[in-house]
Amino acid sequence: MHIPSQAPLHLLHRVSEGTLATHSREPRGFPYPTALPFALTARHMPMLLISHLAEHTRNLHADARAGFLVSHATEGGVLEGQRLTMLGSFAPAAPDESGDLARRYLRYHPDAERYLELGDFSFWVMSLERMRYIGGFGAMGWLAGSELDSLEPLSAADESELCEYSDAFPERPANLRLLGIDRYGCDLMLGGARNRFAFDYPKPTFEELKAALIDCFEREGGVLPQ
Repeated sequence: MHIPSQAPLHLLHRVSEGTLATHSREPRGFPYPTALPFALTARHMPMLLISHLAEHTRNLHADARAGFLVSHATEGGVLEGQRLTMLGSFAPAAPDESGDLARRYLRYHPDAERYLELGDFSFWVMSLERMRYIGGFGAMGWLAGSELDSLEPLSAADESELCEYSDAFPERPANLRLLGIDRYGCDLMLGGARNRFAFDYPKPTFEELKAALIDCFEREGGVLPQ
């Protein structure tokens, strides 16, 4: 069935919590679902900051395969909104990636800094194999993991530069904060509410991304109705 272009990707960027389903060690073999905050890597993969002692972490050490569910409910309830079920595996982030991941994660979840200071928490990143998107009647189906995004991701340095540019932009609404930006849109916190500003088309260059960011700030409140 027809799935709107980039719809799964934009859904992932609109929410801050998901449900992780691991394989239980005891009792063995049962699905073990748990709700967790998450952020996305530059490749739009869920990254989790989890304790070494957590049951789901121990489950992942025994079997890395997992499911991850995100949903965005409407006034009509969760069944009227969008849902994305992701299937794949989770692995600890490589040491040389942890710094960039931490900086990105903390923009989305600044309160998580206290967990990083404990030393017991580490980042795990998903490798996506398949996903099922449900966006309403006639807009649902299975997709390969590679269909989420085929473009080269924005580098951590370029994203940091754009975030600094955002902080200094004079026309930026005072109650708006840029969380992250990618080639398809930017994630915003406006007056305590999170939203996604989707670009009219993917932006392949740094200058196009900067122009799209200016366009975002110049619109009412910095966001468009989604």
